[in-house]
Amino acid sequence: MENQEVAQQDLLTDSLNPFFEYTKATQGQRFLNFVIDNVVIRLTLNYTTSIIIGKVLWVLVPDFMLYLVRDSNTIGLYIFSFIIVIVSYLIYYTLCEKIFKGRTLGKLVTGTRAVKYNGEELSFRDAFLRSACRLIPFEPFSGFGELWHDTFTNTIVIQTR
Repeated sequence: MENQEVAQQDLLTDSLNPFFEYTKATQGQRFLNFVIDNVVIRLTLNYTTSIIIGKVLWVLVPDFMLYLVRDSNTIGLYIFSFIIVIVSYLIYYTLCEKIFKGRTLGKLVTGTRAVKYNGEELSFRDAFLRSACRLIPFEPFSGFGELWHDTFTNTIVIQTR
């Protein structure tokens, strides 16, 4: 009797996910993904985006730019810079994970990729929500368990090699 119950449970489990087998990325791989992607974002994308936006705004609204760079308004410059960082972060992760089928530069280096729990490729919505969840304060500390940007979006990072 007990063997029949176990067999029925196995059939149920197999019928829910019969075609998708994967190996989850290790915490070391996930951490390396984080480091590589954040170096890329900070050293290239944030600076490039800031320079381009700054030059465009200097031409379009020079009074606003003068207002931002005055000594008495450093908080305005910090807020403006923070907005650029957030937008760069969202663009990088969303576009990379959608266009490159769940991969960012960090994931390419470590041989991992993000997919839905059922193994399907990420939709644009999934990629954007994963990116937005990364902006939750203290989200990196969730790496000691399941990362929030995975659990909140029903996605997983798997090994591809």
